[in-house]
Amino acid sequence: MEIEATPLSPQQQAYNGGGSEQRAGASAKPLYRNPVVVVNFLLMAVGTVSGPLLFRAYFLHGGSRKWLTCLLQTAAWPLLLPPLCVSFFSRRRRQREESATEAAPLSLMSGRLLAATVAIGLVIGVIDFLYAYGLAYLPVSTSSILVSTQLAFTAVFALVVMRHRFTAFSVNAVVLLVVGAAMLGLNGGGDRPAGVSRAQYYAGFAMTLGSAAMYGLVLPLMELSQAQHAARAGAPVTYTLVLEIQMVIGITATAFSAVGMLVNREFHSIKVEAETMWSSGNDGCKGGGKA
Repeated sequence: MEIEATPLSPQQQAYNGGGSEQRAGASAKPLYRNPVVVVNFLLMAVGTVSGPLLFRAYFLHGGSRKWLTCLLQTAAWPLLLPPLCVSFFSRRRRQREESATEAAPLSLMSGRLLAATVAIGLVIGVIDFLYAYGLAYLPVSTSSILVSTQLAFTAVFALVVMRHRFTAFSVNAVVLLVVGAAMLGLNGGGDRPAGVSRAQYYAGFAMTLGSAAMYGLVLPLMELSQAQHAARAGAPVTYTLVLEIQMVIGITATAFSAVGMLVNREFHSIKVEAETMWSSGNDGCKGGGKA
């Protein structure tokens, strides 16, 4: 299967870093040798593996607060503040050396990019809730397979939104993931956890698949907003700008989840639920010791 090379649009050229000299300089240092990128990959890998296991363990041991689980998925956004502060002070020092009159901007985001990022953050909040709802009724293995279909949705929406061409590898991935999800659907209920009704299982199945589809749409929209910002500003998307985007998304999604918790009065129920889970855990340990 031959793949045609598509010329980059001006937005994509600005998004990718401009001219050939910048690309040549970037290619001289592989990404795997960049310690910042390596640390980000490691943190993402740890979170991707441990997050679903911890959330599922919470539901298995009597937890039932879906909005709380939704909030925890983005509540760690303050961890982005230290690197952003370091970047700001470094940028301000360079700006003082170059120009004594102009002050370094507090943020690299434009108004349009900020509005687009807030909208994406709200969508991420909805995605987090759908994922939390599905994980409450599905095994981790089934949930992970359904979430992996996000790659297929991303490939389709990238074609529609960003005009990315399909490759032989992306086509194979889309076919395999769709077939895998279809097989799970045909065998629906075969891996249903104890205490979960068939209606709850199918609702969790549909919501998890819906969260994967929505996230597959969000990623191309994020790339499009960044490409448009780079084209208007005439500068490539930097690591600091990406951190700012992630922080705004985290703040917006966390605020969305907090409102959901307030409406459902989950803040008042956290202490009661924790005491109930703690007492039931202690009773189990005592019963095991007597046996």
